Amino acid sequence: MNRRRFLTLSTAASVAVLLSGCGFRLRGSESMPRLPALSLEGDDNSALAQQLRTRLQQLGTEVTSGAPWRVTLSTPSLQQRPIGTEGRASREHELTLSTSLSVQQRDTGAYALNDATVATSTRIRVSDDDLLNRETLFQEAQQTLTRQLAQRIIERLANLEALR
Repeated sequence: MNRRRFLTLSTAASVAVLLSGCGFRLRGSESMPRLPALSLEGDDNSALAQQLRTRLQQLGTEVTSGAPWRVTLSTPSLQQRPIGTEGRASREHELTLSTSLSVQQRDTGAYALNDATVATSTRIRVSDDDLLNRETLFQEAQQTLTRQLAQRIIERLANLEALR
């Protein structure tokens, strides 16, 4: 019985450390202010736009064409930068996903945000010898960056005084 309890506690502690290390924090329903109805425009078929639409709808924000506020996204740009010297083993890479964002009131044409760059980045270590695993690691990192960038855009929208 002691061994099972030890494993349970150590697993819970490990999960807590991992989640706190990646920036995870619990949020109550009051932490994110309610956003008005939004219309997604620009590159609205990208994985980022789809993730943003889904996340906004989960938060109770109506996303429809013709909404009073237009959110225009540029095509997301993924940049990869190798870090360190080339070696025989693995190499660290920095990946940065960015997009520009504009928020405009449909009736007046006034911009609450005009062509602001929003970005997120991460570092991954990959082996140049293992091409299959390398591609998988890059794809997983890109999916994670897409989710993080969508969340950053939502936080940016929530902090705009004009939308409150």
